[in-house]
Formats: sequence, structure tokens, C-alpha cells
Amino acid sequence: MMRDDGALAILLYDGAYARAHYAFVVAAGALAIGRPVIVFAAGRGVHALARDWRGLHDAADDAGVRARGVAGMDTLREAVMELDATLMVCEAALKLCDLAPQRLLDGVQVAGIPTFLEAARGRQIITL
Repeated sequence: MMRDDGALAILLYDGAYARAHYAFVVAAGALAIGRPVIVFAAGRGVHALARDWRGLHDAADDAGVRARGVAGMDTLREAVMELDATLMVCEAALKLCDLAPQRLLDGVQVAGIPTFLEAARGRQIITL
């Protein structure tokens, strides 16, 4: 059963810049209209929640995005954090990507898939 508050859970499993950027576009948009959001980064997508997100494939595309007047990754991530999204990363994916938890943004929760699924219960899940 879906929650009636429009809550979203975004599962970012891919390490491509375009997917990560769009995940944050969707998250920021949903939060801006009052929809609660969880972003769970898994696979190579964990780089999107690292302090230095340039581990994403095609991260250099961000310069072109910003040059066209579109919010870049830094702006979107800041907005999502300011609007109180819940940010989670997959513990196994951190290990697979050799990314230490200390390299993550402040406030990112390291969790397994059962924790994400429990937190996402009743939410619309979007996979990118």
C-alpha cells in the first residue's frame, strides 16, 4: 500500500553521472513540494554520496550542465541535504567500490538493503 504523503524512495544503483544527477533533480523537486525522500545509493552509485562525487562515470559532464544554466551536482546535493532528505548508502557497495565511510557526506547512513527496504515501505520507489 502506498503512503498518502507522496513519499519517495530513490534507488541509485548506477555510477553514471547522468543518472546520479537526475536522481538529485527528482529528489530536490519532490522535497520542494513537500514529499519526503530517501536516496539509497548502491553499486557504483555510492560515489554520488561521497564528498568527492567525481568517482561517477562522466563526472566531467557537470561543467557542461552548469554552463547551460542547469543546477550541477554540488548545488543539487546541497539542496537535497538542506531539505532534509534521508541519505543512505549500501554497505556492501562501499566495500566493492573500496570507498571508506569517512569519505561520505555528513549525515549519510551506511545500511544494508533490508534497512533500505524497511525505510522505503509504502513509498513509491524509483530506480535510476
